Amino acid sequence: MMILRTCMEQKPKVTGPSTSSFSLSSSPSSSSSSSSPPTTPSKLQAPPSFLSSTQRWTRQYDLLVCHSLADSDIEEAKRLVSFLEASPCSLRCFLWQRDVCVGGAVPTEFCQAVQESHMQALLITPNFLQEEWCKYMMHQVLAEGPMSNRLIPLIKNLPHSQYPHELKFYIYINLNYNTDKAYTRISMTVFNYLENLVKNERAHEHSMDSSSGADGGEASSGADELIPDSDSAETSIPVEEMHHVDEHL
Repeated sequence: MMILRTCMEQKPKVTGPSTSSFSLSSSPSSSSSSSSPPTTPSKLQAPPSFLSSTQRWTRQYDLLVCHSLADSDIEEAKRLVSFLEASPCSLRCFLWQRDVCVGGAVPTEFCQAVQESHMQALLITPNFLQEEWCKYMMHQVLAEGPMSNRLIPLIKNLPHSQYPHELKFYIYINLNYNTDKAYTRISMTVFNYLENLVKNERAHEHSMDSSSGADGGEASSGADELIPDSDSAETSIPVEEMHHVDEHL
């Protein structure tokens, strides 16, 4: 079976263009400059904080890449993953033919990987649409997050008329033209998702803290009302009573 054959492949060595800052530009000129001194590594820009956030590490993978068993699709998926895993992206990708556990049940392994991935990318090609296994994987991804922003459809050698009806509400990325630009757009989509994930979590925590503080303040205010100030209660005399006392004197 081709699945068992490909499971034995080792994870390819990730290589990518060097960069002097956290930049996702695909232009070669953006990664180096003749006027820059050779000691620039000490001035490297720190990666965004959301890449080291606890919210990101609640799942094992940043992106799952789903593709058909056709050789051309496998090679395209490998190129994409190599780009995303290389610096400066350094994303954690799941490539099922490479990362499934040897001896494990493929459907179980794939479903677990979907649950452990923040986002899923479907490499939709004519071969993808012809394989029942790919259709099964697509439906599993849709079931995990229907109408969510966790799905990235990718089309390759596929006219728009053949785009799956199940994905008609999802905007796809076309890999037929500028591949480097498309890869960069994919990485930015994942980055935006992770950044928003952290922002939403922080906003939720801030809202919870504010709510707890307000509840504590109301409880304290209520306690103050129940316990009167003994000094003011003993010494305060209404103005009318003071006049009444003066008249008697």
